[in-house]
Amino acid sequence: VIQNDFHFIFQIIYEVLYEDESFRSRAFAALVASKVFYHLGAFEESLNYALGAGDLFNVNDDSEYVETIIAKCIDHYTKLRVENAELPEDEEKKSIDPRLEGIVNKMFQRCLGDHMYKQAIGIALETRRLDIFEKTILESKDIGGLLAYSLKICMSLMQNKKFRNDVLRVLVKLYMNLEKPDFINVCQCLIFLDDPQAVSDILEKLVKDDNLLMAYQICFDLYESASQQFLSSVIQNLRTVGTPIPAVPGSTNTGTVPTQEKDSDVMETEDKAGSSPAGKTADSEPKDQNSKMIKILSGEMAIELHLQFLIRNNNADLMILKNTKDAVRNSVCHTATVIANSFMHTGTTSDQFLRENLEWLARATNWAKFTATASLGVIHKGHEKEALQLMATYLPKDTSPGSAYQEGGGLYALGLIHANHGGDIIDYLLSQLKNASNDIVRHGGALGLGLAALGTARQDVYDLLKSNLYQDDAVTGEAAGLALGLVMLGSKSAQAIEDMVGYAQETQHEKILRGLAVGIAMVMYGRMEEADALIESLCRDKDPILRRSGMYTVAMAYCGSGNNKAIRRLLHVAVSDVNDDVRRAAVESIGLILFRWITSS
Repeated sequence: VIQNDFHFIFQIIYEVLYEDESFRSRAFAALVASKVFYHLGAFEESLNYALGAGDLFNVNDDSEYVETIIAKCIDHYTKLRVENAELPEDEEKKSIDPRLEGIVNKMFQRCLGDHMYKQAIGIALETRRLDIFEKTILESKDIGGLLAYSLKICMSLMQNKKFRNDVLRVLVKLYMNLEKPDFINVCQCLIFLDDPQAVSDILEKLVKDDNLLMAYQICFDLYESASQQFLSSVIQNLRTVGTPIPAVPGSTNTGTVPTQEKDSDVMETEDKAGSSPAGKTADSEPKDQNSKMIKILSGEMAIELHLQFLIRNNNADLMILKNTKDAVRNSVCHTATVIANSFMHTGTTSDQFLRENLEWLARATNWAKFTATASLGVIHKGHEKEALQLMATYLPKDTSPGSAYQEGGGLYALGLIHANHGGDIIDYLLSQLKNASNDIVRHGGALGLGLAALGTARQDVYDLLKSNLYQDDAVTGEAAGLALGLVMLGSKSAQAIEDMVGYAQETQHEKILRGLAVGIAMVMYGRMEEADALIESLCRDKDPILRRSGMYTVAMAYCGSGNNKAIRRLLHVAVSDVNDDVRRAAVESIGLILFRWITSS
């Protein structure tokens, strides 16, 4: 009746009846008023009266009216929950109407009753209801499948880092409480939670339970997914914390032993002919297992296997390079051909094209020579054991100083070979950068050091790069600004941000400013809303290069997240900023935010 004749109904009468507390049918009056307002298009008033209708508003009804009001109800509830969650802890939270929460709870019960678990999980995450999220997973018959689904949407769709971490902690608890805990996914969650100690504990537990294959697989996954800083912490924990000794037949020893760093002799014993399992001491096995895990975590094994794979499967067509070389004669195309060769032979250790064209290569001068030398680092990427011998010709020497461009390129090449896997080469690059007297050599040394120490946040590396930045030399400072960002990648270091932004606002060298613009952005990599204060500050700066840094910071902080707020900011700057470079950076940054969203972009 209301649907067809709502225009004849005086909703004011039903409003008055509902507000009269002595009226026995207040709930019915509220329901009628709600439906009238719904047909009038006043959805907010319709929702308010629907809440007053109590149980007369049946969430299980499949009418268009009920579906619309429920959608409005969930949207309003979500908005209130998100606003409360994002308020500072010292601010008072907004009160939420219990009737509103009651309707949402009924919807959750409806989803669970209809076995629509994925919908329930989606609404629970939208409304920040972790209690419902956990309950939904536990009530389903396919807990493993829902956990995998939840982890996927958590990592791909969550646009708030703090809440994502809360969800990951719940997932860790649920994974660990499975009849057969899923340690692989637990460790993936712990990487994003930045909890290396918990990962170390899991690896020790797996060794204790003699589940070595799982431990080794987790170590390989960690090397592929975690930062150098995270891996270093796990390795340090495995070396220093006592390892539980597995039960040995006939042994009653249940103590712990410290893991030794020099364990190569222990690893060799298991391969010796004639060795007997019974001959092994009770503490040799855990040491052996720890040493293997450390070897995997350090990347030695994965890098060696990857290198051998690339060498065996090198199918680069040298005729393409030859024809390119012959077709172009100017210096820009000369450099482009050298770079193309390095990309085609990345990690293959094949420098055949360069050796066959030494006379052509010798035409490179100044920065072109720097680039040509550095390209060897791309070709020999991962060839770490012989890196110093391979690059010896191009590295700085005490006896007879060579070309500064060649020596700088050589140090940069070392960084490329050891990118994100610095190890001992970091100390070598540190010493070379300390002793370098030429700005071009310092330029290459800073870039190489930044790549080798990528994401380690090492204080000694940071201090040396900062001292090179403060020399106020344009060539050295540009590389130092970039390298500082590489070393502090994703660290959100307040001190680093203060130092870099402060110097960027003081320096008169545009080259240094350009290096710092990118370096500042790298410090906030993956930090999402935690970078918002810095982004606001940079975007308001009068210097266009610092505003461009603000665009890059948005890109790095929300990289791959598809965050709508970040995209709106970039689109606004792309059409409103007065500087062409800032607008260009804004458009480029949109690509970085949406690179995982191919179908929707």
